[in-house]
This record gives sequence, C-alpha cells and structure tokens, in this order.
Amino acid sequence: ELSKNADEVIARRILSLTGYQNDAYAQKYKALVDAVSAADEKLNGKPGKLTDAVARYYYKLMAYKDEYEVARLYTDGQFLAQLKQTFDGKTRLRFNLAPPLLAKRDKDTGELKKAEYGAWVLTAFRLLAKLKGLRGTALDIFGYSEERRTERRLIGEYKAAIEKVLPVLNKDNYALAVELASVPEHIRGYGHVKLKHIEAAKKREAELLEKLDMPAEEKKQAA
Repeated sequence: ELSKNADEVIARRILSLTGYQNDAYAQKYKALVDAVSAADEKLNGKPGKLTDAVARYYYKLMAYKDEYEVARLYTDGQFLAQLKQTFDGKTRLRFNLAPPLLAKRDKDTGELKKAEYGAWVLTAFRLLAKLKGLRGTALDIFGYSEERRTERRLIGEYKAAIEKVLPVLNKDNYALAVELASVPEHIRGYGHVKLKHIEAAKKREAELLEKLDMPAEEKKQAA
C-alpha cells in the first residue's frame, strides 16, 4: 500500500499524529521521513523500500497506544457512530479495562487485572482525551510506568539509529538498512508481552548495526 501511494499514506499519518498529539509532534515524523526519502532518492533515483519502512515503523513507534489515545479513539465520534450502524435500538455499553490507578495486580503474573466498567467511562474518557498534552511530561501520571517510558525511549533510539545510517548508506548495505528500519514490525502486544518483544527487537537491531558498514564509534552511538 505505502509503495503505491506513498505521499498519500504519509500525509494521512502526519494528520493522524497531529490528532494523536499536535502538529509539532507530527512534524518530527515528517522530518525523518523526508530525510530518508532524500537519501533514498540520491542513491536509487527515487524513494524506495527504506523510505517505505521508516514511514511505516517510525509512525508505529510514535503512535503507541497509551491511555490518552485509547480515550481519544473512544470519544472522537467514530466508535459511537459504528455502534449505531451495527446495532439497532438502545445499546448497553460495558468496558473491560485495567486502569493503572485503579486496577489490582495479578499475584502470579504481576499484570494489571481487567475489570468491567459501565458507560460512564466515556465521560472519563472525554476528559482524559483533552489531557493528551500532558503526554510525556512530568504531569503525565501514566507515563512513569516501565512500558510507557520504554515506548518513549524507543522513538528517540529509532530516530538516532536511522540518522546514523543515512550518511553511510550505499547499495551494498541498503538491504541491511531496510531490515534495521523494519525491526519495530516485531514489537507487538501489551505489558510484559510487549516488553519481551522489545527486548528481542533491540537485540536484533544491535546485530544489524554491527553488520552495517559503519565506523566503530558510529555503531556505538547508534545502538
């Protein structure tokens, strides 16, 4: 999809990230994609697989689904519109959630246990969605968890790795660069499951950086 209409897809993702956070956040995405596209075009005459990969996976990392985003998606109008199209008459909403400040932890797994909440949660979601500007700040009460801290760190680390690769990009290491840019594809799930996938992805990233034709100091800084 991305290769066929790259400009349209990238534009949609910029718009999506603007809604997710704000224009400044979206422009950070655009800046890296533009830099990769320019390097790709210089090497191959046109944007190629590396641009596709960065456009896809940098977006994936930047649009991590936290509490603010869940709240926004439930209250932007699309969710309720889909319910009306799917079900006739009145609907009785119930949400299975594990809010960090309220949920209890499973004694065996250590994970937060989900509980059932009524439709009143939508009111709380509307308020929470308006507070998305707190995301990543000292006032972000959800942002202190290991998962959220890791998600934010991954964004910066991915950007740094790609920026280190671009100056040494050539036809011999191009496929490795594409594989490096695609590492986030393997990051899935939530909680401890996601953290395990991240650990494996970072290991693979380090291996790829070692294989790329980069000076030793550059490898160390990009890792």
